[in-house]
Amino acid sequence: MNTRTLLAAAGCMLLLAQVAPAWADAIDGDWCRADGKRMSIRGPAITTPGGHAITGNYTRHFFSYVIPAGEAGAGNTVSITLLGEYLAHAREGDTTAPVQEWRRCQPGVS
Repeated sequence: MNTRTLLAAAGCMLLLAQVAPAWADAIDGDWCRADGKRMSIRGPAITTPGGHAITGNYTRHFFSYVIPAGEAGAGNTVSITLLGEYLAHAREGDTTAPVQEWRRCQPGVS
């Protein structure tokens, strides 16, 4: 190998060493709605907008749960789909129900 090839290889290695790993997004976290409602998802655990800590159906980019007794819409299923790192859409009931837009809460808000 000549000096030019070695320098090029060393330069590439330095660049690769500085690249941070890419973290895939997940639905886990604290979510806020424009009307002030909040929810928090941690794996299959959720604190609902009504404040109840329950368990739902979790995948990395989707979550669903049945609204517990004592909350508006009790017995209905809420389905939440992660659309991007900071945006999720939820529907209460079937697929024709209005979309609720949820955004990641700003730091310090949960």
